[in-house]
Amino acid sequence: MVFTIPEEIAAIAYQNKEVVYGILFQTTAETLKTIAGDPQHLGAEIGFFAVLHTWGQNLQHHPHLHCVVPGGGLSPAGQRWIPCRPRFFLPVRVLSSRFRRLFLESLQKAYDAGKVQFFAALESFRERNAFCQLLARVKAYKWVVYAKRPFAGPEQVLDYVGRYTHRVAISNNRLLDIENGQVRFQWKDYRHGDQSKTMTLSADEFIRRFLLHVLPDGFQRIRYYGFLGNRYRRDKLEQCRRLIGMPIPADQSNTPEKDYRDRYEELTGRSLHQCPQCSLGRMLVVMILPRSLCKSSPLPTDSS
Repeated sequence: MVFTIPEEIAAIAYQNKEVVYGILFQTTAETLKTIAGDPQHLGAEIGFFAVLHTWGQNLQHHPHLHCVVPGGGLSPAGQRWIPCRPRFFLPVRVLSSRFRRLFLESLQKAYDAGKVQFFAALESFRERNAFCQLLARVKAYKWVVYAKRPFAGPEQVLDYVGRYTHRVAISNNRLLDIENGQVRFQWKDYRHGDQSKTMTLSADEFIRRFLLHVLPDGFQRIRYYGFLGNRYRRDKLEQCRRLIGMPIPADQSNTPEKDYRDRYEELTGRSLHQCPQCSLGRMLVVMILPRSLCKSSPLPTDSS
């Protein structure tokens, strides 16, 4: 599933990334969980994860959220698996309408709380009337919500989304050449039959477009919800597998969970055990500070 915001809202998002992208996650999740939980539609607790993309094939700013959702969910009492209908999950028109309403309400609240800033071409929206007129205009649009079962099964969609989870905007294999101050790369024109085309940009323009997609420090661009939420994921997934008669995955049956530092080294080739300064010493945990202490007390410094 894909949830997309209009261009006018995307422009505001670029100047207020943390606030607006946060609203995008929040309202998408609330929309999916609410409509799926409605007995008139699915009547189940679903689970899903969402991945933020901010780019199109031409590297322009195009924020949208990809959601990977199993085709069903747990009954309210958690004692039954409720599958969706064949070739149908949830009504996209209902999803679009609710998503639009929730998003605009949240954006209005953020504006009223002074959390949204406007600069350059958007300065006029500092005036409340101008901002309200903008919201009224985009409220009349049909917001795009796309839902489709993957053609080649779940592996295909997981592979597709997985290619974008730990990189930004463009992969090296799309870059054709860089010379004479220009960058040439391949892109797909989805508006004209997914045609493969070549685009040439000046190096400055290419860098500008690439930097459009740098996220705020610490921003989580992959988030989990419902029965895939971090807090209850293990127990809920065991319940789901039991209800649909699915065997426990071999890598989860008897194998102890790896330490996150070992997983990081497997994925990146860099060690969190190694001292980042001398690259010789080995880092050891000597104390774990309580969260409250980390927030209230400054860390000691070495004056030597």
